[in-house]
Amino acid sequence: MNHLLTIKDLTQQQLLDLLSLAKTIKANPQDYAQALAGKSVVMLFEKPSLRTRVSFDIGINKLGGHALYLDQQNGALGKREPVSDFASNISCWADAIVARTFAHSTIEQLAQHGSVPVINALSDMYHPCQGLADFLTLAEHFDDVSKVKLAYVGDGNNVTHSLMYGAALLGAKMTVVCPLGHFPDGQVVCEAQALAKQHGGELILTSDVEAMGEQDAIYTDTWLSMGDNTPMEQIEAKFKPYQVNESLMQQTGANLFMHCLPAYREVEATAAVIDGEGSLILQQAENRMHAQNAVLVTLLG
Repeated sequence: MNHLLTIKDLTQQQLLDLLSLAKTIKANPQDYAQALAGKSVVMLFEKPSLRTRVSFDIGINKLGGHALYLDQQNGALGKREPVSDFASNISCWADAIVARTFAHSTIEQLAQHGSVPVINALSDMYHPCQGLADFLTLAEHFDDVSKVKLAYVGDGNNVTHSLMYGAALLGAKMTVVCPLGHFPDGQVVCEAQALAKQHGGELILTSDVEAMGEQDAIYTDTWLSMGDNTPMEQIEAKFKPYQVNESLMQQTGANLFMHCLPAYREVEATAAVIDGEGSLILQQAENRMHAQNAVLVTLLG
């Protein structure tokens, strides 16, 4: 494991090892207080962030390392100088690069031209750190994650892609329910289905909410991704039947609700569900740090 660009690059054992290490670091933080002593991590962010920036910055500090945050006031990486020059220059000083970018190709260029590990903190195609935190959260509620029935309802996006890869590698059953025209990327679906078949899992896609069947957890995300300027009334007309509400939770038997945040109450999910007893949203948010710390320790420790 040289980088974390997408969950699909991991083997099943590497994914299981990361989840196990994340649990250990979370339970025994003092044992890892110097794991990154003397190490510096540069964080390149093209997009605004709350959870990603704070969890990486504080997480690196808790591991005894140094985090340097660079935003892109002049726009996307590569405009002021080539991405290859960013990567090669930063590699002269830093021990790793964390990048939150618009295009996944930017992440790939950083890994290609740099000489230090690169961690994808979000791109248009993947959000592997979120996926790791989500499966860490599920692993804290289920002894065997491969037995989990997870449904994703809403817009097929980068989070969906990472969840599909993770579920497939773990051999779990995942159902993706999206309005027509909003399914995940076709190539990602094919790759995830192949991985699921290899590991004894199952990936089902449907636009019919009634066809979801029994679920353990339901996951949703915002209907409008950052930077999408589509008028909300157009989005709402198409997505309203896909709102996660108490009726849907009861219909599927799902006891747990998941969301990567930010969440908009009474839009993609009702307040009763988002703030309800079975909501895991804050546990997911906390686990971002522990999952990312496991990646950092694996790559740098």
